[in-house]
Amino acid sequence: MKILVAVKRVIDYNVKVRVKPDNSDVDLTNVKMAMNPFCEIAVEEAVRLKEKHKDAAVEIVAVSLGPKEAQEQIRTALALGADRGILVQSDEALTSLTVAKILKAIVDEEKPDLVILGKQSIDTDNNQTGQMLAALAGLPQGTFASKVELTDGKVAVTREVDGGLETVALQLPAIVTTDLRLNEPRYASLPNIMKAKRKPLDTKSPADYGVEVESTIKTLKVEPPTERQAGIKVASVEELVDKLKNEAKVI
Repeated sequence: MKILVAVKRVIDYNVKVRVKPDNSDVDLTNVKMAMNPFCEIAVEEAVRLKEKHKDAAVEIVAVSLGPKEAQEQIRTALALGADRGILVQSDEALTSLTVAKILKAIVDEEKPDLVILGKQSIDTDNNQTGQMLAALAGLPQGTFASKVELTDGKVAVTREVDGGLETVALQLPAIVTTDLRLNEPRYASLPNIMKAKRKPLDTKSPADYGVEVESTIKTLKVEPPTERQAGIKVASVEELVDKLKNEAKVI
């Protein structure tokens, strides 16, 4: 059994994002980068499935698309339990559709039984790639997963929806995107970090998969969010109610 996991290199979520002075993009100079948190959950779930189904000889392949430095995120996935990695190297800004097309080509080549992705990345928040990949590959999808179970050639995915939880049974191969409550990612141990350096990592290009990376999206301007105004202190409940009623007009 083979599980393909996509991991994305993004700005570390603890870093305060800066915008370039010309408002053309986000300033990445000397900024700490990390694996997208939703992708960490995807890697953790793949590792847990491997640990749970030892008799199935599960192989985990970590895939990332981006600059050469994205090798760091693949090595992290390898340290957490993935068996080998594939970096599709590109310095161009890749749209969700381009990423989905490249992943579809990798799915065709690798023929995984299960593909696990984070439901979205924290830099663009598009929440598109998993759904696009499922459509392009013609595979069933279980999005926003809070629970994943493999049974007899199928995967049961419990999804978080507006009204509560929904469980769907998908025939393998299938696509699963992870939500926050699926699991809590583990930390890589130092021995596993050292072992990860010796695991195979292939470097490819989008052209190797016959995909053009020219973007159809043009960024016009990037601006930081409006700074929040400082709050005020009130002396009594009566004053609070008065301000909510007559100044904020919310009651």
